[in-house]
Amino acid sequence: MKQVYDFIVVGAGSAGCVVAERLSANPAVSVLLIEAGPMGKGLLVDMPRGVGAINNAGSKFNWSYPDVRAGGNGPAERWFKGKGLGGSSLVNGMVYMRGVPQDYDAWEQAGCTGWGWNEVGTAFKALEDHELGEAEWRGKGGPLRVTRHPKPEPLYEAIIEAAGEMGVQRADDINDPTAAAEGCIGYQTATVSKGKRFSAARAFIDPAKGRANLDIAINTTVLKIEFEGTRATGVRLRDASGEREVRASREIVVSAGAIETPKLLQLSGIGPTDLLKSFDIPVVRDAPEVGRNLREHRHFDLAYRVTGGSYNKYLQGWRLPLSVLRFVFGSKGPMTHAVHEIGGFVKTEPHLERADMQFNLISVSTTTWSGTGVMRLEKEPGVTFLGYFARPESQGEIRIRSADPDDPPQIDAHQLSSQTDRDRGLAAVKWMRKLASQPALKDWIVEEMSPGPSVSSDEEILSHAMAMGGPAYHICGTARMGADEDAVVDPRLRVRGMVGLRVADTSIMPTLVSANTNGPAMMIGLRAARFIAEDNGF
Repeated sequence: MKQVYDFIVVGAGSAGCVVAERLSANPAVSVLLIEAGPMGKGLLVDMPRGVGAINNAGSKFNWSYPDVRAGGNGPAERWFKGKGLGGSSLVNGMVYMRGVPQDYDAWEQAGCTGWGWNEVGTAFKALEDHELGEAEWRGKGGPLRVTRHPKPEPLYEAIIEAAGEMGVQRADDINDPTAAAEGCIGYQTATVSKGKRFSAARAFIDPAKGRANLDIAINTTVLKIEFEGTRATGVRLRDASGEREVRASREIVVSAGAIETPKLLQLSGIGPTDLLKSFDIPVVRDAPEVGRNLREHRHFDLAYRVTGGSYNKYLQGWRLPLSVLRFVFGSKGPMTHAVHEIGGFVKTEPHLERADMQFNLISVSTTTWSGTGVMRLEKEPGVTFLGYFARPESQGEIRIRSADPDDPPQIDAHQLSSQTDRDRGLAAVKWMRKLASQPALKDWIVEEMSPGPSVSSDEEILSHAMAMGGPAYHICGTARMGADEDAVVDPRLRVRGMVGLRVADTSIMPTLVSANTNGPAMMIGLRAARFIAEDNGF
């Protein structure tokens, strides 16, 4: 590691990997990519169905937040995000979704110039190497491999048929912009290639890691950003050899994710003045919005006993090692599945202008073990319907607890605090129950196991809402982009009031897109790199 680089990228997650690869493609500039976690390698990383084990408490691949106040009077929850080369793309469900054009057009209409669908859709297309080939809004030949769930099965086909009986069209590509906005269902698109996880590190860093102008520091924590006046000049970091400062002659790009990014900004003196002063942190810039506007999907789960089609039996007992061996010696079988086999978007009410719910099938069912909160697979065959309101209005906040960089921040998510979110969550549950009752599923669905038919009224569903699912790990918005002076970053992702400092990750989203956020995070990284290159004359 050198003392000075042109660019320092903090965080090697889905966005940071893209930023580092694109900047280092210019051999005339030097780039340092800093990641707090380890190399993103190992059997459980490569194995798509390893997602359950890799996210257990204590995993070296997780930032763990054990006492999140998710909402209401419910107990604290454990949230986590990816930690390692690849970030959350190492530990996520590998679901590749983009949202719909209206999501991004609304950003542009709110003042985020250049973030409408025409620009954003072009960036997505440039990222993709899609197995379905090139189309108007789908890419081929890009660095990111995108595939569909490879194996149609009778239960999956019955669920797609049942959705059709409710008026939802089948789509070969559930990311087709028109179909996604109108509502569609089909086999899940995922960042899986040849049966293995295709993380941001695999897509962007593996091809670039031999470049002489790119240094990668793993197991290295950035403690704070250093400033001279309003200019970001470097970072103070800690690794196995101790603490030191590394300088950036041009820019620092914070891509630490929607939890760690606002934490780092606050620790560095950019945040609400009252909060910073309470911990004797010198105020570099009063920025009350840093940490606010937290948005997150809250999913609702319905578990069903089924007559067949469940993968419960393949992921436990004597069949589990056989499933693992099939993966190890051929990348085949149930361990190659992304977390969802079927996905799509639906209008929970036909009069709606566009789809308001994302739906997914998980081919397993779980139960809570002995009141410990630990989930385990059921012995009997079961599947899970998962749905959430696509555009939540509830807003939370992230605030540091102290000036200690090792202290996790306080997360108050306030999920389902908006009446709209509660109403649309109810609609999602009712839609999924109606789906289960369609003629196409009469020979498959035995009964609803969780929460069960006794939870039927609106009041009962809402009283169980926080326990019926959890966060979707689509956290965003905590360093909001906008044209207004209160926004944390401007539409070119520069931190307002500062020089040489940008943010590039899902924290810049002004509102949450109508889908999973791993793909959008990479898109943000690609656009950030373009802005940086343009503003620095290369």
